[in-house]
Amino acid sequence: MGKKQRKELLKVENLKTHFVIEEQKAKAVDGLDFYVFEGEFFGIVGESGSGKSVTALSILRLIPDPPGKISSGKIFFGDKDLLGLSWEDMRKIRGNEISMIFQEPMTSLNPVFTVGVQIMEPLIIHRDMDKREARAEAIKMLKKVGIPSPELRVDDYPHQFSGGMRQRAMIAMALCCNPSLLIADEPTTALDVTVQAQILELMTEIKNKRKESAIILITHDLAVIAETCDRVMVMYCGKIQEVASTVDLFENPLHPYTKGLMASIPSLAKKKKRLTTIPGNVPGILHFPPGCPFHTRCKYKMPVCEKVVPELLKVEKDHLVRCHLYNGEGKNR
Repeated sequence: MGKKQRKELLKVENLKTHFVIEEQKAKAVDGLDFYVFEGEFFGIVGESGSGKSVTALSILRLIPDPPGKISSGKIFFGDKDLLGLSWEDMRKIRGNEISMIFQEPMTSLNPVFTVGVQIMEPLIIHRDMDKREARAEAIKMLKKVGIPSPELRVDDYPHQFSGGMRQRAMIAMALCCNPSLLIADEPTTALDVTVQAQILELMTEIKNKRKESAIILITHDLAVIAETCDRVMVMYCGKIQEVASTVDLFENPLHPYTKGLMASIPSLAKKKKRLTTIPGNVPGILHFPPGCPFHTRCKYKMPVCEKVVPELLKVEKDHLVRCHLYNGEGKNR
């Protein structure tokens, strides 16, 4: 018998999300094509300003309009094209079938409602629980994410929680309905290493309860990616630069940007006194350079890099890279 083909839970085709800033069009996400399999832990990495969070918000259609707009593309969740659904149908999916852990818990939590009420809301709306049942489940979820005395803290307001506790409350809210797809945007940034490990374990446990579920993890922390993810997508200036299995990406990074990210990981084995860095900064969203957006920081750049945007090429099985070094312009250079 042949190997059973994995089913796609999420498929994104030619996604373009733009913002109008000072009468100029900023291409925050520029032609993304990727998929996430059922049962997969899918990582998205890249420096700030690469388009990671905008990609996540686009999937849930949470881009503020104006100034932002999804100008083209398709986003399939199972057999549903999310961009074609009514606003009411999208509300039924958000927090239920697709949940998101937002990057900034202080601005994502409503300051005038208790933490418990905010966790209870999706349970009442999507799971038809009464207030008593929802409160009991909210306490249970707060306990799972490591909040001490959850039966007391459930009635606290966000300002009464520390930054790390607010982050854990956000995670509890996102996980309470056991979603098919969880999008986690920097979910462990404000947490210490011990709690971070517990939260990642909890996210994996929730995913494993449903064979068809998946997690998209957006992070700067390549160590977290290495420990948890099955495949990784590297983004820069709104475009995919490399996609590969986690093992392939760490053992054989191809794109100069990916190599730079890998080299910057601190290591006790390295005897250098200074950390390796990628020169320069991510270009401003209104000033992405022509050609390959990374050419301004790349030590391998060629004349073609300054003029022509490289295509996303399949160079190995399930390993894609967007770089002129791997096409006819620079192969074997």
